Amino acid sequence: MNNQKVELLSPAGNLEKLKIAIKYGADAVYAGVSHFSLRIRAGKEFTFETFKEGIDYAHARGKRVYATINGFPFNSQIDLLKKHILTMAELGPDAFIVAAPGVVRLCRELAPQIPIHLSTQANVLNYMDAQVFWDMGVKRIVVAREISLKDVKEIKKHLPDMEIEIFAHGSMCFAYSGRCLVSAVQMGRVPNRGSCANDCRFEYTLYAVNEDHGTLFRLEEEPGVGTYIFNSKDLNLASHIQEILDSGAVNALKIEGRTKSPYYAAVTAKAYRSAIDDYYAGKFDANLYQKELHTTKNRGFTDAYLIHRPFEKTDSQNHDYALSKGSYEVTGLVTEDEEHFLCKYKVYPSEDIEIFTPKDEVLSECENEIGKIFKKEDGLYYINFKKILTETGKELESVHSGNVNKIKLPGKLPYLTMFRIENIEDNIVE
Repeated sequence: MNNQKVELLSPAGNLEKLKIAIKYGADAVYAGVSHFSLRIRAGKEFTFETFKEGIDYAHARGKRVYATINGFPFNSQIDLLKKHILTMAELGPDAFIVAAPGVVRLCRELAPQIPIHLSTQANVLNYMDAQVFWDMGVKRIVVAREISLKDVKEIKKHLPDMEIEIFAHGSMCFAYSGRCLVSAVQMGRVPNRGSCANDCRFEYTLYAVNEDHGTLFRLEEEPGVGTYIFNSKDLNLASHIQEILDSGAVNALKIEGRTKSPYYAAVTAKAYRSAIDDYYAGKFDANLYQKELHTTKNRGFTDAYLIHRPFEKTDSQNHDYALSKGSYEVTGLVTEDEEHFLCKYKVYPSEDIEIFTPKDEVLSECENEIGKIFKKEDGLYYINFKKILTETGKELESVHSGNVNKIKLPGKLPYLTMFRIENIEDNIVE
């Protein structure tokens, strides 16, 4: 059985989101540099220098960074991959996340000091496959998303020293273990090499053809039923954390989303941190975590396959829309000096704006000529600006996201604190 407290692993699409994830409760983050990571867009956000800065930031706070090298290389890339592995190893990450068996072996040869975590792309569903990778020197397996909790426990029974990580939240792929070719066929962007165009999220018009005489006609959808035929709902296992941790088989819970927003990184880290901590404190309350998670952009939520078998599921696809905006809009982000914020949406004087802080931060109420920070009867803290002043003292009637000037706060707030307001605009992105 696993007697050690489960690890919370968050995505870090860039240095700012790495810091946010850690500030809001993650024990570890995962990120990549270059096209050898399965998220090319996120990989481009990091240079080797900023990745090293992120590792140093995490280590200074007792947190961990796992480097993704989980793409599937062609023969022509192997020499470049060898150089990449050596360079990444010099930065001192806490593990490599790898998918291809050949890359596992290469990492063990070139950087034996760096532990290997096996990517979910390797599709481990049973203890036999897990044993193969354990014998190759893999320390942790991120099991296939299609696995059941029963099978996770079976792997742990046969390999008690193998660490097991599961995905707990984030986007789901409609293809089995992400093995999709739709983007490659339609856009020339290969999903298993990090450049998926998310074609499964598009709306499609359906046609039928009679091949005998070439008749082609459009299929009319029922009223209220869309044509997002490949569009999987997002994974959300927050309500099942107690059941998962009771199993004793899971060592780490992973959140998907390196290309998601800073707000997503903050909310998911804080919600799952609270869920884990509350479990160990004996006060687990799924409603609290779900309330926060539903404020993020999502495609609707599903508990996928860990608790229920695939053939038991009838609610894993969203056929009606591509993405909701979430119930809240982020309006500001507090800067490192803790005396200013940067506008992320729009802020006006005399409006109450909710303050969303990193985990375990304690706020103090204050009021002056700039504005006030105060606590309402709902137990939440808010900020209300009497004046909107830039760092240089210029007064503005309002501030919008296009304005890059720092705006003065009425009192100090923790670095990376966010301001948010309820989203009253159309909540669906088609």
